[in-house]
Order: sequence, then structure tokens, then C-alpha cells
Amino acid sequence: MAGLQSDVGVIAAEAEAVGHKRAYDEKASYSEPEEEYVDPKDDPHAGLVFPTEEELATLRRVADTMPWSAYLIAAVEGAERFSFYGASVVFTNFIQHKLPKDSRTGAGGPHGQSGALGKGQQTSTGIGTFYQFWCYITPLLGAYIADAHWGRYKTILVAVFIALLGHIIMIISAVPTVLEHPNSAFGVFILSQIVTGLGTGLFKANISPLVAEQYRRTKPFVVTTSGGERVICDPTMTVSRMYMYFYLFINVGALVGQITMAYSEKARILFAFTRCPLIASNSSILATFMKMFAFAAKGKFSASPIATWKNLTSPNFWESVKPSNVAVESRPAWMTFDDKWVDEVSRGIKACWVFLWYPIYWLTYNQLNNNLTSQAGSMNTHGLPNDVLSNLDPLALIIFIPICDRVIYPALQRAGFNFTALKKVTAGFFTGAAAMAWAAVVQHYIYKRSPCGYNATTCADADGNVIPAPLNVWIQTGSYVLVAFSEILASITGLEYAFTKAPRNMRSLVMSVFLFTSAISAAIGEAFVAISTDPLLVWNYGSMGVIATVAGALFWLHIRSIDAREDELNRLATGTLDAKVPVKEV
Repeated sequence: MAGLQSDVGVIAAEAEAVGHKRAYDEKASYSEPEEEYVDPKDDPHAGLVFPTEEELATLRRVADTMPWSAYLIAAVEGAERFSFYGASVVFTNFIQHKLPKDSRTGAGGPHGQSGALGKGQQTSTGIGTFYQFWCYITPLLGAYIADAHWGRYKTILVAVFIALLGHIIMIISAVPTVLEHPNSAFGVFILSQIVTGLGTGLFKANISPLVAEQYRRTKPFVVTTSGGERVICDPTMTVSRMYMYFYLFINVGALVGQITMAYSEKARILFAFTRCPLIASNSSILATFMKMFAFAAKGKFSASPIATWKNLTSPNFWESVKPSNVAVESRPAWMTFDDKWVDEVSRGIKACWVFLWYPIYWLTYNQLNNNLTSQAGSMNTHGLPNDVLSNLDPLALIIFIPICDRVIYPALQRAGFNFTALKKVTAGFFTGAAAMAWAAVVQHYIYKRSPCGYNATTCADADGNVIPAPLNVWIQTGSYVLVAFSEILASITGLEYAFTKAPRNMRSLVMSVFLFTSAISAAIGEAFVAISTDPLLVWNYGSMGVIATVAGALFWLHIRSIDAREDELNRLATGTLDAKVPVKEV
């Protein structure tokens, strides 16, 4: 960010030299909307120099500086993720392994395996997958409550309270006197996951849009760098940068939480939790959207499913609901928006089409906190907790996010390669597939070298002590680093895409749809629980790698036409939900 501060600092002098003429008189080819008067003191675009059509096509694009408020919100999200990942990192051991000998707390000591309930890997994977599903279906509820009833601020406060209650219940499930009755402890633990997941969903749907909303500029503008190069500050690239650092803060919190809790379970306890409050608000538009969709879909349904599909996916589907295409006397009372807002809604729907492919990607990512943790436990960890290895993922993200932002992405820009959001997502699919291929190879060698062969995961001596395969656990590193790169390409970009393509007053809703794809993936993942055990783990990783590869190829074939319109979609004029258009009273 600091590199651009000197560049942006020349804006005022440059704008003064042209007398603000180009800023407002020379409109770019993307047709800025006519807007009501805004006091220059409050206008984030005051004094900026907007690009011409030629400059839009030829000048290099860069990101603007991030506002400090975005860093503060990202730090709060990092604190929330500290508690979430700090707790969830020990779920696998808590569920899968039995209480260690002579331990009432589940602590395994420096060289033992921590555990509590002894339910096995299949149950552990199934419960972990359910938790993932629950945490990412509840954002739909969080978005609805915030948009239709409470607003973001109240929703987030309630979410924090619910999550705190869930953590308290989770602590109760790990109390030594409760662990003496494993089935009862298991029931309390499941209840804690339900409560905590509800709080997480309400929180996640509203925090992600908030961070990018701190940046108010929506139009690209021209600056001159300290080296004399004229470049375009692109709001879309700025939002992309903001979500990269938002994700970095998430993983700082995750890294600290996972390491501290993984060692805590070795020493004494299994769980410690913390949650932090946030800020924001929004208004209700969901009902208007549903009415608008019903109006546009009128007459589009047919006895033929193929005809219905074609009608509902037609490029002109939303044209019939634009107020300019509806006679004044026929407009219902809820049709208070303008044509531009309909275009924004159409763009948001396109984003949701893109998200349909994400459940396949999340299948690869979801291996981090269940099967890969179990895989580490079947190798020689040299005294490390087996669940501390998962911290290679957030550590790699903390290292490589700034490298991508400062080195790789700018280098691609200078080379003339437009690495658009959807190209990044496509690359993310293939990188996730490569991570699964790496895990499959590691699992093959575990079976080959383990004294128990294809029963490596449950290999133990007569006293119940784990007998690991004679392989160094650090050979897992490749899987975690590749998953981290896939997150930079697919997960971060998904957050950016949800924000930039949604109408301003539907950001929580579209963001919740993106988060919901992880819930769908968790539901699909339940089908893989049957092969999440010896001797089928090579098939588990291999099949996910193949599926992700095929899905990545089909994804690109499906969305390349949308990718070709990326700039056009980003430059849509901002619409108005309450445009005061004439309507018929109903």
C-alpha cells in the first residue's frame, strides 16, 4: 500500500492543472449515471481525473490505497477467526481418539496422542463435515435478518452473543467429569457446534461486505507515479487488494489460534474461545427482489423443462421488469427502482451462476481440518501435535498474499496478461486438484511403509500407543502450500467477486450465497465419508483431485463469456432502489 501513497499524492496537483474539466465534462465511454448534487467535501471523486476511452484500453491498472478503517475491521475479523479456528483445529483429535491412558482431560503429553471421545476417523470426518455445512448455510439466515429486520450492527452483536454461548457449551463438553461419560459429552459437543455455527453464520454474512465498503470510490481515475508513468487506479483492483489483506488477517488469527490450541491440548486442555463485536447496518430489499423476479418470470414457465430453462436464462430475462419497459399505469407500487438497478441485479445473478461451481472447489479445501489432520497422525511427527501441521496453510497465506499483491500480479499486468477474477478462480481449481494429487501420493507411501499396511491410521501397539509410519510428517507440506495458493486464487477472489458484482444494497445477500456454496460442498462431502477411512484414503484424495480438475475445465467453458465482459460489468452505472418512478397504487 505504501508504494502507491506517493503516486496518489500527485492527484490534487494534476487535477488542479486541468481545472477539474476532464473530471466531470469528459465522460468516459462507460456512461456515468447522472447523479444528484454531492458536496465536493463529501464526494470521494472530487478532484480526480477520469480516463478517456483510449486510456482505459492502454494504461496499466493499479490498486488504490486502502483506508485505515478497513484494516481495523480486518483485525476484528482476525480475532473472530482466532477463536473459530483455535477451537475447530482440535475437533478431529477430540472426536477420533480415545482418552489417553491416565489422562482425564484428553491431553496426550509431549509424545502421546491427544483425544477424548474415541469415535474413529469416519465419525470425526462426518461431524467435521456437518459443522462445515452448518457454519456456511446459516449465513443465508444472517443476510436475511440483517437486510430485512435488524441491520448489520444488531445482527453482528447478537451473533457474537450466540457464538460465545456456543463456546461455553463446548467447554462443558470437555470438562473431565463430563468426559467420563463419552456419549453424553458427545451430545453436548454436537449441541455446542449447532449453537456456535449459528453465531458464525450470522457474523460471516455481514462482516465480509463491510470491509470493502470502507472504500468509497467507484470510478477508475488517472494518476502519475513517482516514476512519471500514467496509470489507472482501478476500484475493482482496490477491492481485490482489500480482500487479500482481509484474508491475510483472517489467517493471522487462524495461525495463532491453531498453534496455541494445538499445544494447549498437548499440555492440559482441549478448548479455549474468544469472540469480538463489530459494526454496520443495512436495509431490506429481499422482498422487492423476490417480487421483481416473479414479475420477470411471468409467462416464462412452460410444460417443457428445456423451454423453461431457456426462458429463465435468456439474456433478455430482466428486460421486462425495467420500469422503462412497463407502462406507468401498469407499474406495481413496489417498482420504485430504476433501470440501472435492474442491470445491477442481473450482474449479481451472474455472480451467483459463477458460485454454482464453488462446491467442487471446497471439496479440496475441506480436507485440511479432517483427513489431512488424520494423515499427519499416521506419520512420525517428532513430538509435534498432528493438528499443528494444518498451520502450514495460514502460514503460507501470510507469506504469499503480499507476494502475489506486490510481485506476481503486477508482473502479470506489466507483461500484458489480464489475470481477471474468473481466470484466477479457474487456476484455483487446478491448484486445489494438485494439492489432492500430492496428498494421494503421500497416502500411498504411508500404506507402503506403515507396519500395519493399509490399516495405518489405526495402527497401535497392545497398550494403545500409536505406531506411525516411518515417514517425516513434513512431506505433507506440499498439500498445504498448494491449498493455500488455491485459496488466494479462488477463495479470496470469490469474496471480491461477490462484493463487486452485487448491487450495493444486496451485498450481504450475495455474499451469503457465496458462503453457502461451502455448505453445499460439506453436504456433498458427506458422500465421501465412506472412503475417508483405511484402506480407501488414496481413492479419497485421488477422486477429489480428478473431480476438481474436470470441474475447473468445465467452469472455464461455462464462464468465459462472462469473463469477456468483466470490464463492462464492473463499469455498470449505480442504480437506485427508490427512484420515485410513477407507479400504480395496489
